Amino acid sequence: MKRIIPLFLLMFTQVVSAQVARRTENSVPRGTRAESATPAVPAMSVRAQAFYENTNMTPVESQWSRTIYRELDLTKGPNASLFFPEDPIDGQTNLFRLILNLISENHINAYEYLDGREIFTEKFELNTKDMLDKFYIVYEEKPGKGARSASQYVIDENDVPAGEVMSYYIKEKWEFDQRSSQLVSSVEAICPILHRTGDFGGDVTKYPMFWIKYENIRPYLSQHLIMSDGVNNTKRFTFEDFFVLRQYDGDIYKTMNLQNKSLMQLYPNEDSLQLARTRIEAELKGFEESLWIPTPSMIEAKATAKKKQTLVATSVTPDSIPVNIIVEEPVIERSTRRTNPRVVKTKEEKAAEKAEKSSSRAVAAPARSVRRTR
Repeated sequence: MKRIIPLFLLMFTQVVSAQVARRTENSVPRGTRAESATPAVPAMSVRAQAFYENTNMTPVESQWSRTIYRELDLTKGPNASLFFPEDPIDGQTNLFRLILNLISENHINAYEYLDGREIFTEKFELNTKDMLDKFYIVYEEKPGKGARSASQYVIDENDVPAGEVMSYYIKEKWEFDQRSSQLVSSVEAICPILHRTGDFGGDVTKYPMFWIKYENIRPYLSQHLIMSDGVNNTKRFTFEDFFVLRQYDGDIYKTMNLQNKSLMQLYPNEDSLQLARTRIEAELKGFEESLWIPTPSMIEAKATAKKKQTLVATSVTPDSIPVNIIVEEPVIERSTRRTNPRVVKTKEEKAAEKAEKSSSRAVAAPARSVRRTR
């Protein structure tokens, strides 16, 4: 009897293990068991892609919108998370390597960069082979598995010009959401820019490569962790968090307008260009602040801040003090004993004062009587 019980327990354990393995195998979506995805570009199932479906507002829901184009300089501190690490380290890669791998493996489509326009239609889809040849990127072409499958392009890690992509163009859209009564911003497209010099040096030339729809690359951005700063080395954010939380810092180089001109074309002067950028940023912030009725404390804080700015901006000269500056004297506790301040006088003032005293004595002196003199 003692031998039968261990044998029964062993058979029961094998049956349970087989059922668990069968359930685990059935839980894997179809089409993912036979495919082997590279570590840099994990495979995305249809169900996972449906989770990141487009959530843009319809024209009926959006009553106000404005399109802003920014240039992200990767040499700036806030944008360094998109550039580093330049070479893959421990499964971590930068943004351009991820984008190029997705394009070469036919996961996403790239669209032609037009002069001042971005059209995301089938007509302007970029051919991957032509794009790689245009920018002199070495690759190895491999035919697709099926008859209708597109060719894939294998690019060696050393041939990826990740160190030359030093900036990005992003298309940013600001909308007023009636559902939440808030002004929200979202990134609609991304364009990597190559910075290259000639064979004999010289000035750096920028080459915008292509446009990518953000909604197409968004599922892959959410799977790559990045380091947000150098103080906390824990990778807590993803590429998607970087763009959703607007952790980037970019200068405005264009706004959607009827003439389709950039700010540099509208404002050739550098000073006027900077003023235009500041004005656009203030308009976006002012529109958001005008959505709510300010409280008395907010009004008082705004007036105090404005008064401080006026005091700082106004210059004080020794000869004259501006009227809008109020000089408050410090409160000093005075003693009950009277003290005469010491006044320093010049020689001329002392001589005039002495002459005045002598003359006053001569006038005030009484006349002597003749009778009393003998």
